[in-house]
Amino acid sequence: MSMSPPHSPRTSCSSSTIFILSVAIFLSSAKSSDAANATRRVGHRQMSYEYYSKSCPQVEQLVGSVTGQQFRDSPISGPATIRLFFHDCFVEGCDASILIDTKLGSKELAEKDALDNKDLRPEGFETIDKAKSLVESKCPGVVSCADILAIAARDFIHLAGGPYYQVKKGRWDGRISTASNVSANIPKPDSTIDHLITLFETKGLTIEDMVTLSGAHTIGFAHCEHFLGRLYNYSGTGRPDPYVDPRLLKSLRMSCPEHGGNLDVISPVDVTTPFLFDNAYYGNLAVRLGLLASDEALFIDLRTRPIALELGNDMGKFFQMFGAAMEKMGSIGVKRGRKHGEKRKVCRVPGGV
Repeated sequence: MSMSPPHSPRTSCSSSTIFILSVAIFLSSAKSSDAANATRRVGHRQMSYEYYSKSCPQVEQLVGSVTGQQFRDSPISGPATIRLFFHDCFVEGCDASILIDTKLGSKELAEKDALDNKDLRPEGFETIDKAKSLVESKCPGVVSCADILAIAARDFIHLAGGPYYQVKKGRWDGRISTASNVSANIPKPDSTIDHLITLFETKGLTIEDMVTLSGAHTIGFAHCEHFLGRLYNYSGTGRPDPYVDPRLLKSLRMSCPEHGGNLDVISPVDVTTPFLFDNAYYGNLAVRLGLLASDEALFIDLRTRPIALELGNDMGKFFQMFGAAMEKMGSIGVKRGRKHGEKRKVCRVPGGV
């Protein structure tokens, strides 16, 4: 059964029928019961759009009821959850390891407590906690936290006006979550294009994927510390970044003084349509309204500029490429089966099925 959002066109989805059929033919000489069991094992380990069609067919509606409420009551939950999904997939793969709490008395901090994750908003974690609790009440021990996080991120993108894309499911939750793994795997606000290209390539993502996924910043926010250098001391020059529009520079300096008073101040990364998931983010880069150095660099570098221009000029193209890139990113380092993962009952605490 293919899932479609309320008031959205139904989207067709593929299945693993051909793969399963080939397995069945290969095992045709075995006893029928053995063939059926083998087919179930193989099928169980494949991600698909229909993964919970029998075990928890209402999972997307359950998660959607939570994300819809959160979007109305606490709009910041959207960008918070989307960022959570990115930070999860880039460290240890899309396995919900970002959700695990540091164990009391442990010398090793969990991912969420790493310095690079200190600005992750609590609303993202709260959204997944609520969705997991509801899903567990209807389908206990069936749906992974990793799948719930992937579905919730998609929901918020769509609720903010972005594309609705099908989410493949079948991820298991990882058991490993260490803060020391975070820094080398997370893009930085001042990352160079060379570093970003290399980092994304290690995750199996192309330059096109990198530029497209950066479009998630269309509803993101950043603390002053992440762009303060651009306002006052760009590359140690003692002057502002010449690629910052003077009007934006003046506005940001009013909110973010050079010294003190800005620890809790945040600014939208998309300064023109901060709460709408659209392609204005790319248009901003063209007129020097990019907030982060790593964002503006997408328009400066000749390898990424043509892609940013294309996505900025064609909303439909952006939506199409973004949905495809999110599916690709959502497959990074996926764990499957009890040997490699678990199904946590509480997303913050490892030790599930």
